[in-house]
Amino acid sequence: MVLEIAQDKFRDECGVFGIYGHADAARLTYLGLYALQHRGQESCGIVSANGSELRQERAMGHVADSFDQSTLDRLTGASAIGHVRYSTAGEVSIREAQPFLVTCQHGQIAVCHNGNLPFAREERRKLEREGAIFSATSDTEVILHGVARSKAASVREAIPEVLRETEGAFSMLFMTPSELIAIRDPRGFRPLALGRLGDAWVVASETCAFDLIDAQYVRDVEPGEMLVIDRDGLRSSHPLPKQQASMCLFEHVYFARPDSLIYGKSVNESRHRMGARLAIEQPAEADLVVPVPDSGTVAAIGYSAQSGISFRFGLVRNHYVGRTFIEPKQSIRSFGVRIKLNPVRALIEGKRVVLIDDSIVRGTTSKKIVRMVREAGAKEIHLRISCPPTISPCYYGIDTPNKADLIAAQMSVAEICKFIEADSLGYLSLAGMIKAIGVSPESSCVACWNEQYPTRITSEAETMWERDHEAVTAD
Repeated sequence: MVLEIAQDKFRDECGVFGIYGHADAARLTYLGLYALQHRGQESCGIVSANGSELRQERAMGHVADSFDQSTLDRLTGASAIGHVRYSTAGEVSIREAQPFLVTCQHGQIAVCHNGNLPFAREERRKLEREGAIFSATSDTEVILHGVARSKAASVREAIPEVLRETEGAFSMLFMTPSELIAIRDPRGFRPLALGRLGDAWVVASETCAFDLIDAQYVRDVEPGEMLVIDRDGLRSSHPLPKQQASMCLFEHVYFARPDSLIYGKSVNESRHRMGARLAIEQPAEADLVVPVPDSGTVAAIGYSAQSGISFRFGLVRNHYVGRTFIEPKQSIRSFGVRIKLNPVRALIEGKRVVLIDDSIVRGTTSKKIVRMVREAGAKEIHLRISCPPTISPCYYGIDTPNKADLIAAQMSVAEICKFIEADSLGYLSLAGMIKAIGVSPESSCVACWNEQYPTRITSEAETMWERDHEAVTAD
């Protein structure tokens, strides 16, 4: 079985890490990916460059289980890029593990990608009609084909040539034997940060990867910016058509680690302020504020501080849980949730409890958590959510269910409250969330909350996304 609590959360597609100009590049990339493990747990990979060739190692599973001393010894060179993956498009197999590595007219090229390209399937069909051969189903390989087929004089010229014609979300790292190239889509959907470690340059999806290796955060890679890093240093350009920024705010709500800076802002501070604002917008008379760990913890601290209601860890999380389990022969009610979370009866019994979580997706897990807390003796349960109701799928690199499976797209707040069996239910408003994060509404993507997509989303793209999603998530 797959854990129900994991199924009922959004998941990001991946995390990327790259470093140029350090003698221990592969090992530092390994550590960077370890810090980004929360962004993808299905597969991981590293490609290193020693000035004359690229070397690749990929594996299914977690970073710590996939790379050992001998594996890292084979990844020689002073530069490397790495990737952790959770699929939103494509199959789940070693063929899909990134970075991809090919040899073409431009020499060896490796690429890894955080994001999603809604129209990649259309381009793939066109390339296949022209005789192109694909080894994977990922949208990333379509971009790699375009770069390989480009008549541009160099890889650094071919990359923007191809991506100018690409619509969607991409924070990408390319590597050749002599250079590292980072590029972010013009809307900046997914994060990408630039750091420094001595004389070496580092890029990563989140700044927590810099902290682990003692690198210093310099700045974000700007939307539409391309960085070329080679023996002559770092050069920046903006070769892609300028667009209105549309940075994903779910990074601050759930995806990113709280110790990261995303879009230059502290995720921890954003979540604390979201919790405080939630207490103002959705107050409750209660005895305890209890987070649904770990994603609801910081918002719960903010809610407690604003409301004056005592914060307690009334749910304990088992951190040593793998992906699959052998269930007992006789079914235990809500087994998938219970093996991950357990209530502290001594704290909860007889109390009015405010449960804080970051989001509700299908609602099935929320219902089981509420029931579990009720069975532990809670007198009242008031569920508070630190973001608005999620009513629409994401096409920009987040694993979300189809619209028909999003409970907030099918029910009112009152109906959801009844379904999950809570005494009350309250969400943070969209305006309140944006204010708490401290970003401009015009520069943010909030399509999953208001259905206003920053790019065109055709019915064909929706159908392809749903088909890919169902193929990936079927268990």
